[in-house]
Amino acid sequence: IMWVVYILRCIDGKTYTGCTSNLEARLLRHEKGNVNFTKGRLPVSLICYIAFECKYKAFLFEKYLKSGSGRAFTKKRLL
Repeated sequence: IMWVVYILRCIDGKTYTGCTSNLEARLLRHEKGNVNFTKGRLPVSLICYIAFECKYKAFLFEKYLKSGSGRAFTKKRLL
């Protein structure tokens, strides 16, 4: 199983960062309005995703991207 950290851009310009083992199914949940943060900000578009073999490393990277320095890294390198 590969784990994916992904970044979405919402219609209001905000970004959402998440982690999943099934990106396709997770994107469908976003599109159907089943995710609280994005349900009022549809439609969303996938900006990027990074795959990991290790679940622990994927969740650590997601946590980093949600930190202050991680948000700066995201803006500078990923968006």
